[in-house]
Amino acid sequence: MKSGLSLIALALAAATPLAVHAEDKPDVKAKAEKPADDYEPQVHTTKLSGTFGGQRISYAATIGETIIKNKDGVPEVAVVTTAYIKEPRDPNRPVTFLFNGGPGSGTVWLMMGAFGPKRVAIPGDARDDGAPPYPVVDNPDALLDATDIVFIDPPGTGFSHLIGKADPKDYYGVTQDAKLVAEVIRRWLNENGRWNSPKFLGGESYGTTRSAAVANQLMNETYNDVGLNGIILISTVLDFAAGSEAPGNELGYITNLPSMATTALYHGKASAPSVEQFAEEARQWAIGPYAAALLKGQKLQGEERAAVRRELARFTGLSEDYLERADLRVTPGRFYKELLRDRGLSIGRLDSRYTGKDYDSAGEEPDNDPSFYGIDAGYTAAINSWSRDTLGFKTDREYQSIGNVGPWDWRIGGRDSNAYLNVAPYIGQALRENSGLRVFVGQGYYDFATPFFAAEYALSRTGIPQDRIAYKYYGAGHMMYIRDEDRHKLAEDVRAFIRAR
Repeated sequence: MKSGLSLIALALAAATPLAVHAEDKPDVKAKAEKPADDYEPQVHTTKLSGTFGGQRISYAATIGETIIKNKDGVPEVAVVTTAYIKEPRDPNRPVTFLFNGGPGSGTVWLMMGAFGPKRVAIPGDARDDGAPPYPVVDNPDALLDATDIVFIDPPGTGFSHLIGKADPKDYYGVTQDAKLVAEVIRRWLNENGRWNSPKFLGGESYGTTRSAAVANQLMNETYNDVGLNGIILISTVLDFAAGSEAPGNELGYITNLPSMATTALYHGKASAPSVEQFAEEARQWAIGPYAAALLKGQKLQGEERAAVRRELARFTGLSEDYLERADLRVTPGRFYKELLRDRGLSIGRLDSRYTGKDYDSAGEEPDNDPSFYGIDAGYTAAINSWSRDTLGFKTDREYQSIGNVGPWDWRIGGRDSNAYLNVAPYIGQALRENSGLRVFVGQGYYDFATPFFAAEYALSRTGIPQDRIAYKYYGAGHMMYIRDEDRHKLAEDVRAFIRAR
């Protein structure tokens, strides 16, 4: 390793921190495949064309397995990538490597929802996706006019899997996963002659955590650097303390407050001229008077407490009585249930525009997340249809939209590695040591899985240059591209980011 590369970026303990798409599923330890001495990877290429960003483009879609071997040369992992390459091939074109989050989430969401050449057409106005068939349609917002794209599914997600006697502990963890993905990227660059292409790396949700960790592996961990032009963070989670609900941690209440405000406004429980204005007002109050009040603990009394309670009610749309009983500290789960309790509805976590009806309206938290069960069937059908029927991938395995990749090793080193996971310093170091690197941050106003103010907080810390970070905001939730207007805006924003290198 390079000298002086250790970072004070500390990990969360055994309890799984804020992770998206996978955290509500059973944490079942994945089993490796039956032994395979001579695993033969399959690779399929299909020649296609489409109109993207207003340009008619011919492209090759290649879905294939990259085999990762252990030090003895025994296959242990089959990593499936899906690459979309403009033809004729141009080694000077940018190439963008993308993945989703979880950990344990396949690339189905970004590929079939935002940036791939096809997308699944489900309602964009926070309605349930219903029953099949789900239309798989052309996606003119795909990025192929600006960049070639490689979607990566780490093991346990998508069709990727462990082989033979592979030990999950070698691959399921923040650093282990990052090393594997970095190796897949290096292998792809070798095999496709793209070492001198402009390179972008990006992910959604835990995929942003992975982006920071992979960037560290590519640029900081060896002298054989893979230089990056840009890191694309969509629905960002870097500093996991901002999402911890551990007793005594006040930070989560502060970083969630602006998302509560925008959600209350959306559902008519608050009033303001615009979501942008109310979000900014909530940011300033949260980081100022509210933070100061929370830090006073039980010393906050009298009229000072009453004034904070009144403002908190104005921002959250909750009653002062409820807020007092919650000691001015409302967890997201309680907020999902309480905001629209008078209407017999709960709201979504991934996208708080969504509403659902629980078994009854008396509970502490919702039965389930209506913003997840409102979209998952359509995406699962689309990725299987596209990968198997159009791209020709043959397997008896199920596509793991949400895979079981536990137990996940959250440690990244340092004295407090059992208490605090923060990968934002990786991005700070990358920016300081690569003058050509820029960072794109895209956040939804109605996302509680990775709140927009928590992303801003993480990236505003000491040691992270601010002049090469661009923030964009969208009128939907975690997967903002579900909303038609935001899918187009996100694609245009990312397209401009890539072209501005």
